[in-house]
Amino acid sequence: MNLKGKTLFISGASRGIGRAIALRAARDGANLVVVGKTDAPHPKLPGTVHDVAREVEAAGGRAIACVADIRFDDQVERAVSAARQAFGGIDILINNASAISLTDTPATPMKRFDLMHQVNVRGTFLCSKLCLEALAAAENPHILMLSPPLDLRPSYFGPHLAYTLSKFGMSLCVLGLAEELRAKGIAVNALWPRSIIATSAVENLLGGAEVMQRARTPEIVADAAYAIVTRPSRAFSGNFCIDEAVLRETGVQDFEKYAVTPGTEPLPDLFLD
Repeated sequence: MNLKGKTLFISGASRGIGRAIALRAARDGANLVVVGKTDAPHPKLPGTVHDVAREVEAAGGRAIACVADIRFDDQVERAVSAARQAFGGIDILINNASAISLTDTPATPMKRFDLMHQVNVRGTFLCSKLCLEALAAAENPHILMLSPPLDLRPSYFGPHLAYTLSKFGMSLCVLGLAEELRAKGIAVNALWPRSIIATSAVENLLGGAEVMQRARTPEIVADAAYAIVTRPSRAFSGNFCIDEAVLRETGVQDFEKYAVTPGTEPLPDLFLD
């Protein structure tokens, strides 16, 4: 099974992991709904939804760029409507958009707390809710959250409680939606990287250039996402997957190709030992 002719709705697709997933699907000839807030170039962050849409077309896919902040119902509604109008439906939803602040409780402004929960939890729930009608009509429908396994270790919560609550909220959406939608054949799974991924968030918040040198590229997550959403939806749902483990199951043995600096041991992710 491949993604030729399938339509993927990807939130947070203007850069990083979302962009990499879009480009991987484009190589099959998929239709991409590139959703993100970045309409015009940002002075510090590369990429806009329009840039990625052009890259998708160059890679062999079809694309529409949808400028939308997933905190707002009307903006997501317009993006879903545009997707259905352009491509006739939605086969796969990738809930990738996320806000992050690795601060302890005293250092977390409530405005930032609210932002993380509005984007990570509410936005994930909203995108899932509004895509359900289209997904129910698809042949092999999938929802994939970029969120961690539900492992309630205190060490994951203590350093940055607000962020962890919001990311685990996304994972709870996986748990609930997988059960709710099982009878309809809509698969709902989570995917999380084993190691730090080289994204702008990592560069700006997790240690800069030194950490980036011990990261893996977003393509490892994109390849793992591809392996998940090309599985039969009725046979694979409610799983919390790790990118490296997914790829090992498909026969991948060489992970050096994903290293920013080949020969270095990648740093583990925040929510994995």
